[in-house]
Amino acid sequence: MDDNLGGAAGAGLMAGMFGVMCIIYLAIYIYMSLCLYKIAQKCGVENAWLAWIPIVQIVPMLQSGGKPLWWILLLLIPLVNLIIAIIVWMAIAERRGKPSWVGILIIVPILGILIPAYLAFTD
Repeated sequence: MDDNLGGAAGAGLMAGMFGVMCIIYLAIYIYMSLCLYKIAQKCGVENAWLAWIPIVQIVPMLQSGGKPLWWILLLLIPLVNLIIAIIVWMAIAERRGKPSWVGILIIVPILGILIPAYLAFTD
């Protein structure tokens, strides 16, 4: 028996899992970018297309919530960034005509995935 066969099978399995994870990440990225883009459009953000650029997408998110751009610095501080993100999502919810508590739901595991779509695709 060739002991190397087990190593090759393990490497193939790892490569397959990596490929699946990349596809899942890409799908989540496209979903979140589309939601941020639609939210920015509905909030009247001038350069809503920035929502498609990684990291830079923070700019239309802050603008959609009516927050100053210097808050990007606050988003770089561990633990503070969680509070700031919740405040921004609450402001976005208010600007979209929803109750501010909807923005707090962004931290709830399953609802956190659905809230951006709710804010983007409802009237």
